[in-house]
Amino acid sequence: MIGLREGWLLFGVNVGLACVDGIIAVLAFTQLIRIHSRNSQLGWTRQKVFHLLIGSTNTGYFIYFVLTLVVACKDWPCWSYSCGFVAMALPRILFFAAFLLLLSFWVDLCHQATDEEEDDEEQSFLEALLEKSFNRPSSTTSDSRRTCFPFRLIHVGSRQKIVILVTVLVFLLMVTFAVLIWIGMGKNPIDSSTIARVYVDFFAIAILLLGGALACYGLLLSLKMRKVRSERASSEIWKVAGLAIVSLICFTSSAFVAIFTDIPMLYHWPELYIDGVYESLLLILYYFLGSSVPSAFLLWVVRELPAMSVTNNREESRTITFISDHSPAVHHPQQWTTATSSQNPVSRGSPV
Repeated sequence: MIGLREGWLLFGVNVGLACVDGIIAVLAFTQLIRIHSRNSQLGWTRQKVFHLLIGSTNTGYFIYFVLTLVVACKDWPCWSYSCGFVAMALPRILFFAAFLLLLSFWVDLCHQATDEEEDDEEQSFLEALLEKSFNRPSSTTSDSRRTCFPFRLIHVGSRQKIVILVTVLVFLLMVTFAVLIWIGMGKNPIDSSTIARVYVDFFAIAILLLGGALACYGLLLSLKMRKVRSERASSEIWKVAGLAIVSLICFTSSAFVAIFTDIPMLYHWPELYIDGVYESLLLILYYFLGSSVPSAFLLWVVRELPAMSVTNNREESRTITFISDHSPAVHHPQQWTTATSSQNPVSRGSPV
């Protein structure tokens, strides 16, 4: 059992983690609303999707910590099994999806820059950095429908489809494990704690691999960006390098905590004797450093607001979107650069 002093320490840590995640969630959704209000014609962009995923992740963690505090005062048999498992696992899946999506965009940029290197390496790579929209070129029909539907239909690339597929598979895997844990509550040979332990270790390995992949592609993308001699590209290098370093450090530390300790499983073993100070440090390392810090850093990197939308600019917007799909207009770099700097509302962003 945990003593009174250690209990209050753990209570304070959970309150602090809940407050941090709540603040990050509010900031993410607030910024998402501001981004959309400045240019609702833009549709879904990478920037908006990242804000949505990070906001949902931290909302889930906020609910988890609040429920953990409630369960500490009341006895919920379901919480020690499948309910607590789902509340713990679901935000982690959303967090995993956000940074897996980031990895897919980095892979796109690296391979796009390599494929177009012979034509016009500098200009084509800058184009890849500036292109942040999920949408296909708009048509007259879609323009007429935009007054009824504030968001355009989303177009995702092949690698982004893989991200969606992997996320759905992981979610289905989590649901399967939750059902097995629920069955393990009855009188049968299924051990709920072992089932949950297997899932936690599996997901920790996936997070560890994701951190390594982000570090590798972040380094590769930074090296390719150094070849682009422009003030814009040099200002973006530190963002990519910073995200790669933060991801590697934070993901590795949280994965090791999950594999070698029982911190993710505390909801399942309320009677487990653990030193309150030691447990509190591991909680901070696993949740704050492993989730809150990368989420906040990603939000800070993509914080720039797009330019205000201009009325009656459908023809200009259609031209820019057409260029972003590697049209022949790319062979006129000076004309493209001028048009983009004045019209593309998302061109201020980074390779994320």
